[in-house]
Amino acid sequence: MKQVHFTLQGKGGVGKSFVSALITQYLRAQGQPVTAIDTDPVNATLAGYKAFDTQRLELMEGGSLVERNFDQLIERVVAEDTNFVIDNGAASFIPLSYYIAENDAINLIGVNGKQVVIHTVITGGQAIRDTLAGFASLVEQMPGNAQIIVWLNEFFGDIEAEGKTFEEMKVYQNNKDRVKGVVRIARQTGSTFGKDIQLMLDSKLTFDEVAQSPDFGLMSQSRLAQVRKGIFEQLDVVL
Repeated sequence: MKQVHFTLQGKGGVGKSFVSALITQYLRAQGQPVTAIDTDPVNATLAGYKAFDTQRLELMEGGSLVERNFDQLIERVVAEDTNFVIDNGAASFIPLSYYIAENDAINLIGVNGKQVVIHTVITGGQAIRDTLAGFASLVEQMPGNAQIIVWLNEFFGDIEAEGKTFEEMKVYQNNKDRVKGVVRIARQTGSTFGKDIQLMLDSKLTFDEVAQSPDFGLMSQSRLAQVRKGIFEQLDVVL
């Protein structure tokens, strides 16, 4: 069964586009056909990856966001025989979430033979409470046939609150029956792994491109290959 992956989180700057890029690369590595779509009307980060041939969904008309334009997206998802990875920005998070719920879009996609997977990002540092609230909101809004995968992005700090890890928090315990899996983007040593990841993100390069790039030395390429292996092994379990 083909899949439709939505990356959704109301807080900006927490790694949604990185997650979308990882999912796209994973599917391609499995030999799966995949179409990447960027719906962010402000910061179209995923569209910056040349390797993905990402397509933009224009949502703004005359300075206003037009929810009806999401119709084009759902109709493509239903009609085309491929997997989709849809990166949604913070600016369009609420409109898309309401559109999906109001129009019963997930059930429509399901009856047309595709599985919807919702990916949401929780990060450490100052954004932890906002991202936890975004996770709780998504669980409440999304129908039961939507699979939910939580990404724990430790790049900005440990994901802990009041001495509890994510899996120990009440918000997870109350909703764990809805979570298909958890993927951890482990916090890395800043001057080595962290610097390599940041350069890869800033350059909008895939892991395969990094392996061929003269801008990355042998040790940097080796470290990023380790990151790729760690993420892909987790995705083997949850997808």
